[in-house]
Amino acid sequence: MTPLAAIIARQIRASGPITLAEYMETCLLHPAHGYYSTRDPFGAAGDFTTAPEISQMFGELCGLALAQSWLDQGSPAPFTLAEPGPGRGTLMADMRRAIRVAPGMGKAAEVALIEASPHLRGVQRERLGQVRHLDTVEDLPQKPLFLMANEFFDALPIRQFQRVETGWSERVVGLEGEQLTLGLAPPVDLPRAGELGEIYEICPQAPAIIEAIASRIATHGGAAIIADYGGWNGSGDTFQALRNHAFDDPLAHPGEADLTAHVDFAPLAAAAIRAGAVASKPVHQGDWLRSMGIEARAARLEAAGDAGAMAALHRLTHADEMGHLFKMLAIWPETAPPVPGFVALNPDADHA
Repeated sequence: MTPLAAIIARQIRASGPITLAEYMETCLLHPAHGYYSTRDPFGAAGDFTTAPEISQMFGELCGLALAQSWLDQGSPAPFTLAEPGPGRGTLMADMRRAIRVAPGMGKAAEVALIEASPHLRGVQRERLGQVRHLDTVEDLPQKPLFLMANEFFDALPIRQFQRVETGWSERVVGLEGEQLTLGLAPPVDLPRAGELGEIYEICPQAPAIIEAIASRIATHGGAAIIADYGGWNGSGDTFQALRNHAFDDPLAHPGEADLTAHVDFAPLAAAAIRAGAVASKPVHQGDWLRSMGIEARAARLEAAGDAGAMAALHRLTHADEMGHLFKMLAIWPETAPPVPGFVALNPDADHA
């Protein structure tokens, strides 16, 4: 039993089973034993590798898309260049380098990182220098906002409900002897149909976060790009753990494994539209990167001596790698052109 597992077990003995959302938040952000509070989980020496860690091309193309949107909107200055969950700062470093192609954009950018982990804040400062750290997206300034979120929403706590004979029962974490185990709370009524045994997931925090982002974009201008693995109006159990680059039992190593769930992009788009912004149709990551010229960029890098450029291209774009599992969604003001590579969603006609 990990030190955090013992803490969770004591809590359950004292006050009863906890929701998956409570379990995830404790495992990831406990101040002394939380996964993100105590380690650098990225790269070969960690538990997983994100797109920016695979190749500079990902961050460069995201930066170029935001740069074009900035130019399309009249080059507002100053503006906030933001990233929630910025990891080691790799993506932000690549984007900052790429936006220099837009005259004046680099100087006009005020970088803001939304990061809960004190450990990772230190890593980001080492990589990026003095940047502004914020606790939540609600702390973002009321000014033009250009934001990139990569593998941020998948780590937000989820709740799960299972269809039973008399309604929907929330799945909770309890104890069986000394072992953490999943169980069901008493049934509740949910305005949703479902087959017996079906699992329904929700991410309570995600729509509010999107509304905070989209409201700034709708009011002050800007754009946001969101990349994550998931789908559209998904169902089923996607709660998972990664440890040492392999799947793990989510209850086996609290605080020592990354916990995530697939992102449902439909409520994210709906939240952006509610806030007065335009949301795009979701697009496969591979398709978007190709539309932004990643193949030509990889060829140039290879010609310049980057021996891994073509392998990185394959991993980022191929359907059997990250190309289809990962989706991308963009947000922009109603008065602005679309973010490059995206098409506006028609909420009355499109069912992505």
